[in-house]
Amino acid sequence: MSDETDAETAGEEDAATDDEERSDRVPVLLVCDDREFLVEPGEEMGTDLGVLEVPADVEPGETVETHLGDAFEVRRLRGPDLFHHFERTGAPMVPRDVGLVIGETGISRGDRVLDAGTGTGVLAASMARAGAEVMTYERDPEFADVARENMALGGVVEAVDVRTGDLREELEGLEPSSFDVLTLDTGDAADVVGHAPDLLVDGGFVAVYSPFIESTRAVVEAAHESGLSNVRTRETIQREMQFDDRGSRPSTAPVGHTGYLTIARNV
Repeated sequence: MSDETDAETAGEEDAATDDEERSDRVPVLLVCDDREFLVEPGEEMGTDLGVLEVPADVEPGETVETHLGDAFEVRRLRGPDLFHHFERTGAPMVPRDVGLVIGETGISRGDRVLDAGTGTGVLAASMARAGAEVMTYERDPEFADVARENMALGGVVEAVDVRTGDLREELEGLEPSSFDVLTLDTGDAADVVGHAPDLLVDGGFVAVYSPFIESTRAVVEAAHESGLSNVRTRETIQREMQFDDRGSRPSTAPVGHTGYLTIARNV
């Protein structure tokens, strides 16, 4: 082997090592007053308070200063932070709805989840952070690319397989009874729900999120027709409380409605 080949091989090995090291770096939050930045250890970032050089071995609880002397507290990334810091390609699922999906289906370590309508990827990343392996489909190639970048930012690249395409066109190629949970956030979810009994293990769950009543009704009808059980739909809505010297009451801010969540089970 020539010296040139040896050098090329060594360069490739070094690059691979660098990629592996970067993939092992869990992003952290840097917080200073009302400013928050989600960064990877070893990254350099310019801010209005100066340049931040984040050590590769930085740990939550430490402090990092800009070159101008402003201090940022290092915090561990939490699930709700994904909603605020992922690059957006649309309206991501809000944290309370993500919590309902995970709570209603019991998603946990070792589960396999089939997801469609990736979008920004907040739900997929949150399920992966709960311990699941997620295969998610996004029809828009640009949205899918952004979602992949967000998975890296969320530290879940190894757990989330972002695929570009329409899940309806890929159903025949998926192994039967190979998923524990099916999550859908698409306008055509009713077309997929009918296949849930073939895709899910016994006792597996379906969770469908929709902002519209019409599509929700179609999902419920498809769930019943396919033989799914325990079919139920809830509106996801919350009221923020307001406390002042005059008294306590729900806030007069805009109504906290976000959508409709339908849950069903393959039993």
